[in-house]
Amino acid sequence: MANSEKPTRQEAPMRRPKGVLVLLLIAVGILVMLQLGTDRFTGGPQVLQITEFEDKLKAGEIKTIRIDSNDVTGDLPDGNKSKTYRVSYPDGYFREDTHLEKIKDLYVQNSKLPKTDQKFEYTPPNALTQVLMMLLPWVLLFAIAWFLLFRQMRANGPGSLLSFGRSRARVTKGARDRVTFDDVAGCDEAKEEVREVVEFLKDPSRFGRLGGRMPHGILLVGPPGTGKTLLARAVAGEADVPFYSIGGSDFVEMFVGVGASRVRDLYRQAKENSPSIIFLDEIDAVGRKRGSGLGGGHDEREQTLNAILVEMDGFDTDDNIIVMAATNRPDVLDPALLRPGRFDREIVMDLPDVKGREEILRVHAKKVRLSQDVDLSVIARTTPSFSGADLEALINEAALVAVMKKKDSVDLEDLDEARDKVKWGRQKRSKVMDVEDKKITAYHEAGHAAIAALLPEAEPVHKVTIIPRGMALGATMQLPEKDRYHYPKKYLLAMLKVLFAGRLAEEEFCGDISAGAQNDIERVTEFARRMVCEWGMSDLGPINYSESEETLFLGREITRTRNHSEATAMAIDAEVKKILTRCYDEAKDLLRANRDKVERIAKALLKYEVLDSADVKRLMQGEEAETIRNGRVKAADGSKIESPS
Repeated sequence: MANSEKPTRQEAPMRRPKGVLVLLLIAVGILVMLQLGTDRFTGGPQVLQITEFEDKLKAGEIKTIRIDSNDVTGDLPDGNKSKTYRVSYPDGYFREDTHLEKIKDLYVQNSKLPKTDQKFEYTPPNALTQVLMMLLPWVLLFAIAWFLLFRQMRANGPGSLLSFGRSRARVTKGARDRVTFDDVAGCDEAKEEVREVVEFLKDPSRFGRLGGRMPHGILLVGPPGTGKTLLARAVAGEADVPFYSIGGSDFVEMFVGVGASRVRDLYRQAKENSPSIIFLDEIDAVGRKRGSGLGGGHDEREQTLNAILVEMDGFDTDDNIIVMAATNRPDVLDPALLRPGRFDREIVMDLPDVKGREEILRVHAKKVRLSQDVDLSVIARTTPSFSGADLEALINEAALVAVMKKKDSVDLEDLDEARDKVKWGRQKRSKVMDVEDKKITAYHEAGHAAIAALLPEAEPVHKVTIIPRGMALGATMQLPEKDRYHYPKKYLLAMLKVLFAGRLAEEEFCGDISAGAQNDIERVTEFARRMVCEWGMSDLGPINYSESEETLFLGREITRTRNHSEATAMAIDAEVKKILTRCYDEAKDLLRANRDKVERIAKALLKYEVLDSADVKRLMQGEEAETIRNGRVKAADGSKIESPS
């Protein structure tokens, strides 16, 4: 049976009274002109002060007088022509007959015109006109307020005042910006999980015949950039149903109850257009554990969460609405959200493996022009720990690099440079370093590279550079040969030795140490402490000694707690120091036994600034810096390195 789909409700756009507003503005302008006088805008009559006007009366320089309310206008002699004037008296001045007679007597007695040419007019004030003039500004203000305020309150559009408590979800439906499963790669298991949701949305009655009930909610969990939002859009695109997308922070406002009102309005819209999908992005913004932090149950966030819980599994629920949510902090969500009947399923979206990375690269590579010889499987193997968003950025950066180099297509060199840029940052070739700084950096990175090449448990060296990238003055880039899911103890100890090698090389070859090993020291300390406290890789045994670091607003504890004694804390510190000291001494012995290799790598770095894995391998085998490239590239100073005769 075909699914009869309800037409999507579309609200008619509110017609804005532009013509009425224009008329109101014109009326306000006229009123202002009447209040200030048209003289300031036309520049016609000459404005006179009262004393100046009466002096001209006494001098006989006034030809005509017209008195209207408090204003006196008329003509002044100006050569063979006449010039108008205007005088403003205080309110009610001419209501007294003595004032009016005074002006009239001055005019008649001192006028130089014959009596037949004299003109004195007086218009008594009209009480109705004065009342209307007083009320006109208030009437105009009320009219403007009615159109701008009350009309907005009566409207149903998103810009109305009464829409403050309405949902701000963005609705997508149809072919516009449609995303399907073909646009999602690297998460085959997650797509299989949601495929039955698509079938349910296409034909809900098919599942009801056997008494089955689709899950009310699906929670997408994973690190940032793994495609949680993209997968939710793909479900809506495949099912071709309305897709209501809203962020968790869009519910929370300053006023308590607004978020709950928006939740109710969101579900109302979804029910009117069911079957449909509601997608709550970053749900941890409103779905955190109730009772945590300083606020109580009356705060806005908890009221919003309560409304979501009731709408998902309350007395009035709709099985034709699927709620999908995404978060990278499932540990802070309220348990009531995760129980069956609400978010029944939790789909974990991990970082893609090498096969998934290649599929993701192929999806995004459709948008750019690649060279024929580009093998995306090579890039996939050299991008472990990259998320889908990182791979998309890699393809985009490679296209930008190719454009700046004025190439017709993107080649493997552009992809390689884009990968390094995404992972380690842009090269800063314009940064000027003196000879001593370059020497310290070169020996520091040479120490890392040499020890990494000597230890079989360490990750292979991919590239070594003394060109600043990001916050670092140099970098030794290691790329694993495969996706790593376990961290053996031998691997961790090798990592500690490689990190110590930079500081050791400075001390051994430069006669001093610098602050350049700050990040290395932070990392070795962190790994050693985790080996002791979390992973049970010490003589203290397989016991978790880690401290609770739940913060005030994210978890349950207000202060940091420690579940062991002071004696145990001292034993932990001693065990951490023991691991670090042993790795430090072993790395020092290995470095001193291979001084010549470190020297060759450092000299090559000072000459070329960048070495790849092949260069490091040849230097470790005994070749000198001058011969490792055989005229293939230029040196750092721009001179070409010729192959030996």
